[in-house]
Formats: sequence, structure tokens, C-alpha cells
Amino acid sequence: MTATDSWAAAGEPAGEIRDWLEGVFQGKDETVDPEEGIGNSSGTQGENEVSSTGSTEETVSSEGMGDTEETGDTEETGNTEGTGDTDGSGLSQEGTQEASASEGENPEGTEAAEETQESGGETEPFADVTYRNPEDVVYTTVEDDYFSDAVFIGDSRMVGMHDYGGMEDISTFYVSKGLTIFKIFTAEIADAPDGGKITVEQALTENRFAKIYLEVGINEMGTGDLERFLNTYQDVVDHLQELQPDAIIYLQAIMKVTTERSNKGDYINNQGIEDRNVGIAAIADNVKTYYLDVNPLVVDEDGGLNPDYTYDGVHLKGKHVVIWKDFLKEHAVVLD
Repeated sequence: MTATDSWAAAGEPAGEIRDWLEGVFQGKDETVDPEEGIGNSSGTQGENEVSSTGSTEETVSSEGMGDTEETGDTEETGNTEGTGDTDGSGLSQEGTQEASASEGENPEGTEAAEETQESGGETEPFADVTYRNPEDVVYTTVEDDYFSDAVFIGDSRMVGMHDYGGMEDISTFYVSKGLTIFKIFTAEIADAPDGGKITVEQALTENRFAKIYLEVGINEMGTGDLERFLNTYQDVVDHLQELQPDAIIYLQAIMKVTTERSNKGDYINNQGIEDRNVGIAAIADNVKTYYLDVNPLVVDEDGGLNPDYTYDGVHLKGKHVVIWKDFLKEHAVVLD
């Protein structure tokens, strides 16, 4: 998918971020300093995590699910290494000669391929499609059992989904207060068979899921810059697809904060959230990865999180998590 495709899908962001965002989605690499970060306020990455069995180590009042998460450690998820041929053609000389020699011949296997096409095929839906426009996606409304083979990965806002969404006994949750995009694979927040904890990377290696719901971003607002965040986010999505090649991945927008919270003047503000959401939307290919934005359902007329829905300006009250859950149920992809 080209950068132009990404803009067509996601919409053009504020002017000064457009140039470098195009570089991001054309394969630009950014080196992340693993030592840079704002730190975890608790001092422990795994504190307040929720295991895959649904038990939580965080005490939450009936009005919400924890303190405002304004900190998070950073960790580079790794850079990809590319390879190429010396002549730039993508074919070796030997391969070119073989290709020339076979011109005019019927390559072995062509008949089988034609038979597959004629028979209606045994290929997966959109097997040859690498990108679709968001408006071409058909969403289906589902029941709770749709989430029985899903894993939810996220920060304290996703902890709220676990605690108040009524799916703790249906779905798997790898969630933790303070989780960031930089720590997703190294965070020890998943249940191990022996009763201990293992990293999300190991858990995703040992288990299979049909859907992955990813929700992070609020903690990273004070760490690094937008380009680093989006580069790392892309790396994480790529690695999730390597670990779970058959899974549908839902990339969830960062939920807004209240206008009052946004206007405090620190790093958590709605303009920064909107800029990041534009980049996240552009990562989704709408074939195996989809962008879901619940914000229109939870913001007020000023564009900030509705104060009636939150107890601290950042997190949803427990009784309003159902708005988010119902949105997910109404935006499910069902592949035939």
C-alpha cells in the first residue's frame, strides 16, 4: 500500500505532520532509544496487570478502574532488515536465463491453478487483496460469543473492558495499567500453565486466536514523538501478524480525554490523540487489520470525552464501558 492509499483511507492530518508520515508508510526506519522514557509511576511494569484468566491485581472502585495512566516505559520492538539483489532487478542472472528459456511454455502447475479458479476455489476471502478502502468494509453485529476466540491487549482502559465489559470469562485479556506500545511483547502479564506469568510474546507463540483487539496509546503521549510511536506501532502490528497469521487484528483508536483534562497544558491532549489516531488508521489495510474508533460515541459537543462518562477525565466509568463493548459488537468482521 502506498502513502497515497493511506491518506485516502485515513484522511489528511494536520499540515506539519503530513510530510514525515508519508515517509513512515513508505518504509522509513526510526531508531528508538530504549533508555528514553518517562517511566512507570509504580516502578514496576507488571503491576496492576490482568491475567488471561480474568483475575485482576488492581483494586477498582465501582466508578472506575484505576488512576490516570500518564506514564510508561519505552522499548524498541526491533527494526526489520531488508535484502536485495545486486543488479536491482529482483532476479539473479541464472533466474533470468531460466525465465527466458521457459517463455512460450505452459509452466507446470498452471492447469491445477486454472482448475482451482473454475471450481470456485479453495482460497481464503481477499487472498489476493492487500488493501481495501475503509468504506468497502462490511461490518456485522455479533453476540458475545464472537469474542470467545479473541485476545484483548491493552492498557488500563482495556482493564476497564475486562472488569466491566462482562467478557472476563469469555475472552482472553493481556492487559495492564501502564502498558505501552513499546512494552507489549516483553510485558509479563499473561498467565503461564504453572500459575506464574509469561510475556505476551511467549503467550502469543503458545496460543492461537482468531481476533486480536489492540488498544494502547494514552501512556505514550509523554514519551518520544509521534513518528517514533507510529513506527513502533507498525512494527508491533507486523509482528502480531507473524505470531498470529490467521487472526483478524482490530486497531482501536486512542480514546479522547475531557476538554478540561486536555487543556491542562501537559502532554495528554486531544490534538496529540487525534494526530496519533490518523496514523493508526493509515496502518490498517482493511483486509486483515481494521481501524475502529469509538470516539464519536463518547465525546461531547466540544470534541472531548463526555465528562458524564468518566470519573477522572481519562477513563470510562464502569457503567459506561457498555458503550464501547456494544460498538465492538456492532463492528465485527466475519470472513466466510
